[in-house]
Amino acid sequence: MSRRIPINQGLYTRGGIITERDPDFCIVRLRMPAGMISPVQMKELGAIAERYGVESIHLTTRQTMEFPHIDPTKLEGLVSELEANGTRLGAEREEVVNVTACLGTRHCKYAIIDSISLANEIDLKFFGKDMPVKVRIAISACPNGCESERLNEIGITGIRKPIRDPGLCTGCGTCTSYCREKAIVVDNGVIVLDKVKCMDCGFCIMACQFHILTGTDPEYRITVGGHRGRHPIIGRDLITVKTQEDVIRVVDKIINWIYRQASAGSLLPEQLDELEFDEFKKTIAALVQ
Repeated sequence: MSRRIPINQGLYTRGGIITERDPDFCIVRLRMPAGMISPVQMKELGAIAERYGVESIHLTTRQTMEFPHIDPTKLEGLVSELEANGTRLGAEREEVVNVTACLGTRHCKYAIIDSISLANEIDLKFFGKDMPVKVRIAISACPNGCESERLNEIGITGIRKPIRDPGLCTGCGTCTSYCREKAIVVDNGVIVLDKVKCMDCGFCIMACQFHILTGTDPEYRITVGGHRGRHPIIGRDLITVKTQEDVIRVVDKIINWIYRQASAGSLLPEQLDELEFDEFKKTIAALVQ
């Protein structure tokens, strides 16, 4: 029989606290946009964990950390210390949960967009918003999809379309060796791009030793209705926009659309047709024109 202990029940309304299999204990999940944390914060997390008897810290698939096996009577003190450290309580219920992102243009040579700054902006504006369904947002700075962004309710992918100057291209074929999709071939000394196969990753642009193959400015491809879980679903293409400001505007519209139209009790991808996704797509296209 579970022991009765005095706890602050109000804390359990916050999604970052999860009851364990043993209901006398809980898991505390942190908020950590883009999975970024300073060395100072990391060191203090270790000290906090030791003070509260945490034997192991769990690193989650959504770039957060969890403290397992916490005595609920100690939650108020723990949450207070976490907030003072800047590693606040996370989310896991029907709400906008931790925003994930790859390292982006600050660090990755393949990156097209600054995914970390975008994740932080989205986090500040939308994290923790109550929703009828759980909303996961993930950002990958290129189509390599390191964050599996298309398997999230809202996915954002950095893309860059290649542009070839026929009058200058020598047809050397270097770019064909770098194209992972085999979307570029040399036909009688002329480079031919298969736009169906091309994923707009921009790798061929980096490979051009003569800097003749160029590309469009970085863009953001946004998908909706992806899902991991036991039956993975790839999100549907919604729109491609040109600026980070446009991304925020579109994400705002998506979240409000889900909040007002979606129903609790089923996953978002299962509802897209009845939510008239195609009509919503037309509305979004008109928004950014």
